[in-house]
Amino acid sequence: MDEVVELKLHPITKLRSAANCRFLDTGPHPPRRGPRRKYDGKVNFQDLRRFADLGLLADRAHVQLSTATVWHVSLKRALRVVVLVNRKDPAKPRSIVLASTDLELDGHTLVELYVARFQSEFLFRDSKQFTGLADCQARAEAALAFHFTAALATLNLARAEELQGRTDQLPQIFSMASWKQRKFTERLLDLFIESLALDPTWVKNHSEYDKLRTYGAIAA
Repeated sequence: MDEVVELKLHPITKLRSAANCRFLDTGPHPPRRGPRRKYDGKVNFQDLRRFADLGLLADRAHVQLSTATVWHVSLKRALRVVVLVNRKDPAKPRSIVLASTDLELDGHTLVELYVARFQSEFLFRDSKQFTGLADCQARAEAALAFHFTAALATLNLARAEELQGRTDQLPQIFSMASWKQRKFTERLLDLFIESLALDPTWVKNHSEYDKLRTYGAIAA
């Protein structure tokens, strides 16, 4: 985490519900000799009375947010933490603890950024499985950068084509496996048209062409 911060970046992570943290002492310095006290008690993430209330999560009215700046003993640094308490079942509330090294980060923004990580994971997963992100054997930095850019750009272009072809407002269901299968089938049909000297306009305007083009594709 220290190395990430040295790069002027701020990691966002999930902590254990029993993470060893302490409240920072922000009160006035008592009139006594010696250095001022750094900490003001151990953090209990089940007792949020000393946390600032951030209200409810925007899209989930049963999730309560609370935040505080605490000292993480193992990481040896101050963290902005946000505790999300799910009260959908009042008898059994569940909570998770998110944290960031950016002490000025808004609690709601921290949650939004953490949720966005799943979209990033989908991007790398699909790039590894379908566009060859991890298949390059080059060693030169420039060659590796070109390969990574090409693999990720291919996936982004497929997503863009999916969005442009949509005619409804339903939630997007994107499957790179389906797109790869469709592109392979389209190329195979083009090969049949060329080899058999067929009229491509007649074939592609046929009512069964889309059925053949999407053969083997999955929904999600």
